[in-house]
Amino acid sequence: MIGRLKGLLVHTEPPSHLIVDVAGVGYEVETPTSVFFELPELKHSITLVIHHLVREDASILYGFRSFAQRDLFRTLLKVNGIGAKSALAILSTMSSAEFAQVIQEQNVTAIVKVPGIGKKTAQRLIIEMKDKVDVTTIDNGDPNQPQPSRFANRFSVQAEAESALQALGFKAMEASQMVKKVAKDDMAVEDIIRICLQLKGGS
Repeated sequence: MIGRLKGLLVHTEPPSHLIVDVAGVGYEVETPTSVFFELPELKHSITLVIHHLVREDASILYGFRSFAQRDLFRTLLKVNGIGAKSALAILSTMSSAEFAQVIQEQNVTAIVKVPGIGKKTAQRLIIEMKDKVDVTTIDNGDPNQPQPSRFANRFSVQAEAESALQALGFKAMEASQMVKKVAKDDMAVEDIIRICLQLKGGS
């Protein structure tokens, strides 16, 4: 099983797919959008903590900034009704610390704003996770100490946000309209996504 990758970032596909070259072998990795937006330049070194999911029909690598973030992903997978896609959506929508805070506050409203998470699943998450996450011990550190994101130069902020929202379940037209509605010149991609998800949840 693969638990960690350190190599050169050689390819990216917004909002979550990348390839890391390790000694000439290219490993395809899926990440939360929060990790994707902090990637270094292509051909730069990157280190990711890996969850290796092996199924009969696939072998999938999920990459995270820290062991704590991966542990949270693995804990989420143990919750009935939460698969890898939903777990990634949670970690893309909020940081590990924010998720821990939401669980401690039993904030069902915040959880149902995550695409694909309904009220019953949100309530189940709170029940099953309340004794498993602690906001004071959550570590969002990056083992690679990532450089500033290069994507502000390669894509417009709005285009990044639209791609991320589509990956989280929005239709293309809906994502475009939402982003245009909330985007401001000085807003980061993550802020646009967060506001769009809040508006979607309140609609």
